[in-house]
Amino acid sequence: MIDKLLLEKLKSNFTEAFWFIKTNKVRTFLTALGIIFGVASVITMLAIGNGAEKEILAQLELVGVNNIVVTPIPDEEDEDANESDENAGESESKRFSKGLDIQDALSAQRNIPSIKLVSPEIILNTYVINNGRQNPVKLVGISPAFFKSSNINIESGKHFSDFQIKNALPVCIIGKKVEKKLFTGESALGKQIKVKDVWLKVIGVIEEKLISDKAQENLGIRDLNEDVYIPINTFLVRYKDRKIISDKIGARNRNQNGPKKRIPRGNYHQIDKLTVQVSNSNELKATAEVLSKMLKRRHNDVLDFEIEIPIHLLKQQQKTKQIFNIVLIIIAGISLLIGGIGIMNIMLASVLERTKEIGIIRAIGATEEDVILQFLSESVLISVGGGIVGIILGIIGAYIIEIVSGIETVLSINSIMISFVIAVAVGLIFGIFPAKAAANKKPIQALRTE
Repeated sequence: MIDKLLLEKLKSNFTEAFWFIKTNKVRTFLTALGIIFGVASVITMLAIGNGAEKEILAQLELVGVNNIVVTPIPDEEDEDANESDENAGESESKRFSKGLDIQDALSAQRNIPSIKLVSPEIILNTYVINNGRQNPVKLVGISPAFFKSSNINIESGKHFSDFQIKNALPVCIIGKKVEKKLFTGESALGKQIKVKDVWLKVIGVIEEKLISDKAQENLGIRDLNEDVYIPINTFLVRYKDRKIISDKIGARNRNQNGPKKRIPRGNYHQIDKLTVQVSNSNELKATAEVLSKMLKRRHNDVLDFEIEIPIHLLKQQQKTKQIFNIVLIIIAGISLLIGGIGIMNIMLASVLERTKEIGIIRAIGATEEDVILQFLSESVLISVGGGIVGIILGIIGAYIIEIVSGIETVLSINSIMISFVIAVAVGLIFGIFPAKAAANKKPIQALRTE
């Protein structure tokens, strides 16, 4: 019986509140503006934050959680003809390094216990010919560990066999975009493509990876979908082995008679990238230090390589984005706070305007609780209405930002629900004071007020 009576009271109060709001549309709209923009801001900012988090996780998947990346530093280009004797002397005294090669990868795998696998890569910018069409492509010589370290799955076909790797057979696995470009509407498996001067048989196609331009720029990741992969032995035997050319230049430089003049060697490194995967993420930093010392020793104390831990860069980037998102959410929260203050001010003004009305309903038997419920109903209805409009604007705003700026936004039910609950809570909290002020008015004093 009590519950039924309470429900009747609430129904009556909300009906009266809806009527009052309807008759004061402009005032209600201006009151709700703070809530509308506050809720819209919270939803949009959370969508941007969720999008940034999704992008970070996707980048983590691309670079590998426990990966260390070693990249070579090529030799300088030809020196100026007017180089001073002093600078020439410094160049002559420069130590000789064999460069980053496959033996470095094998040595790291063999001698550093924390390393799970190593994946050397050789990259050649070249072209592919199929049906008389020539397209630019990256030819990548890889080891079997490449697909594991890069989190790449084979969508169709199979991996390189031990026999194909050992005998340097002309086989390849291609990216999804290469298949779409060369074999539109059909499977590439079993077909032949000509990469530069060598015919290669397609034995597999990798699963398509979504890689944003930002990820490619920030992390130095290439679009893996546009590559042609061959066994690293096939690359060295059938295409190019920079180590052989480099060794010839180095030997000529060391054996020449008279004053030695440094001959720039260009890119003398046999491999272009070495990815090292560690068993435990806690060992990343220590393993990188040991690896650096080992490579420096093998390179005759020449620091002609760089070591990076992508996950550290991503974590720093993630931390920066999180701080930025927190600042934006605080700003959006301030909008909600201002909206709540606006509701309180308007409701206080409404109490003053409706003093006689309060006196009449108190005189005919309304209790303080009834008056409080009446004014709280109005403030909650304003907040709920503002919250609904704010949710719609927030969703639209998130889509507009994604289309216009290219920033990925991810809307979630949780962020929408949180924003709506906050809007209702703001209406309740900031409506309590005006409601109590109305309830505290004495009936006789209220009726005498002109």
